[in-house]
This record gives sequence, structure tokens and C-alpha cells, in this order.
Amino acid sequence: MKITIVFENHAGYRKGLIGYHGFSALVEANGYRVLVDTGTDGKVLLNNMSELGISPDDIDALFITHGHYDHTGGLRELLSARTEALDIYAHPGIFKRRLALKPKKREIGIPFTREELEELGGKFILSDKSKEILPGFISSGEIERITWDRAVGYFPDGSKDPVRDDMALIVEEGSKSVVITGCGHSGIINIAIHSKKLTNNRIAALIGGFHLKGIERSLLDEAVKKLRELEIEKLYPGHCTGIEEFAYLWSKFGNVEGIHVGKEIKI
Repeated sequence: MKITIVFENHAGYRKGLIGYHGFSALVEANGYRVLVDTGTDGKVLLNNMSELGISPDDIDALFITHGHYDHTGGLRELLSARTEALDIYAHPGIFKRRLALKPKKREIGIPFTREELEELGGKFILSDKSKEILPGFISSGEIERITWDRAVGYFPDGSKDPVRDDMALIVEEGSKSVVITGCGHSGIINIAIHSKKLTNNRIAALIGGFHLKGIERSLLDEAVKKLRELEIEKLYPGHCTGIEEFAYLWSKFGNVEGIHVGKEIKI
């Protein structure tokens, strides 16, 4: 199994790659290639894919973790660059209109309509239930909030957005499983507990945005304790995790490695 980081806040050290706020990763396993999220900007996404030798037509399916702009902003350019339609797996709530109120009021949802994306060849397969989307690729479905979460934003009526559409992708190959999380709005502990219930394999890695920036130290300690109890072998935090929070995870959990555009993780 190989996971290649295609879109991330940091570019790493390879010439030609662009770092930009957002997240996308290509997962290759069981003979399939599934792209998770599309980052914020389509031109950046396609640039990085080209530099990494990834053709838009080589992707077998797209999995969207949730309907925020920094995970869906590359959708239009990705679909436009393909010669065939693309199956897109996501939660039914991804197209809800969303707002951030600080530092100023702004839209943070998907910057395109469903109709626009369907005209470009996007075939949306929406479900809030756990399901195998391809052999060995399992959508978590909606994640149960057992402990704290990291929901952000508001709906236009002023009510708080619980980001119920936040999902993870669990990838099984042989005796190993990997969990890919876009932003971790459901809470990284909840995601790990939920994923553990959906696979009989050991979870070799938890990869993506953990959304821990600014979190209380006691909750960080709780996360470290619980992830150890769940026997998660290695953490690859990125995107919205926070630099100080990453350093704390590294010092307390131990088996932690950062991610950047172009990083290849082989499991």
C-alpha cells in the first residue's frame, strides 16, 4: 500500500511542488488508486499531480471527507482534466452552505454547485452509512461522537455546524489497515474508535488533518492515551493539526511523522 500526499500546507523539499492550505492524498492499494479530497486550488492540485507523475485519468474513484472548500476546491479542475466520468463518494450533507464568522464572515463550503460538477463528469454516490466503495476501501460513514469533536463553522441561519458529513477512509490490504482523515472534525479519538470497529486488521497508520490547533493540553493527553489504547501504530498528522500540537504528539506518542506534498508513505 502506498499513500502519496498530493496537496498539503507544506511542500517539502522537491522542486516544482507547491504547498497550499488544504489536503489531498492518493491511496494505491489492492490494484486501485483512490484520491482523497482535492485541496483548495485546482491549479495547485494539477501542478502537484503532474510533478508527481499522477494523471487525472489514472484515478479510479474520489473520496471526499467533508464539504469544506480546502478539501473540495480542486474538484472542477480535476474533473475538467479527465476524459471520463469519475465516481465521487461522500456524505449527503457535503453541499450544505457553510460560513465562518471569524476573523470575518465568509463562505467555507464547496465552491461549486452539484449540477456544475455533474456536467463535468462527476458521479456523486452519497451515503452516510459505512460501505465498501472498492475492494479494500471502506467509507467510515457518519462517525459517532463519543467524546469531544472539533466541529467548526455555522449555517446561514446562525446555528452551529456540527460537520456531520465528516468521514474517514479506511483502507485494508493484507493484515494492515490505514485510516485517512481530511480534517478530523469528528474528533480524532472518535474517528479512531469508529474505524477500529470497521476493520479486523491492525491500524498501521492514521494519516491526515487531526484538527488539534489551539486545543487544551488535557485533551491532547487524552488523545495520546486513547490512540495508544487502540494500538494505532503510527501517526502522520498534517494540514490543520497545528505545529505546537504536532510537536506535543511527537514528544508524547513517539511514533509520529509529519507530512508534506510529495511524501510517500509505504505500509
